[in-house]
Amino acid sequence: MFREQPTAPQESQQEPQQESQQEDGDFSDMLSEQRILLPGAQMLTAFLIILPFNGGFRNIVHTEKLVFLATFFFALSSLILLSAPAIQHRLMRPLIDRARFKQIATRLIVAGSLALATALTLGTNLVISEVFGALVGLIAGAIMGTMILCLWWLLPLYLKRRHRI
Repeated sequence: MFREQPTAPQESQQEPQQESQQEDGDFSDMLSEQRILLPGAQMLTAFLIILPFNGGFRNIVHTEKLVFLATFFFALSSLILLSAPAIQHRLMRPLIDRARFKQIATRLIVAGSLALATALTLGTNLVISEVFGALVGLIAGAIMGTMILCLWWLLPLYLKRRHRI
């Protein structure tokens, strides 16, 4: 009288639900990451926008102006790349292929982070060079670049490969 239902259909229904929940979690993670990266890029860009209007900017040497130009370019690039996924998501809603969108958004975030890392390194060089001289500025920029390289890029790759985090 009572038939036992096979368990396979229930499992197959749970798999898409779990996959959807994981994708939603990935989007939440990406949003949290954006909340950390974007304000830093915005602050750096804001600082760089007002710098040329400071009276002392005219007195910096041509090389420092070139470093400023590169820093400003990378800071603006980081803002564009880091904000692109949010704008794209809003324009493309509802998403048809969430996994593909996540891949593209991840690439944009990584590219934006690379641009931000470059801007932070060059910005360190620019500020320290003005205060303490070119050599100290280069050393400080190299230290900052090394810290970013190790903490943002190498450590996560190492942990992912060795410890399966």
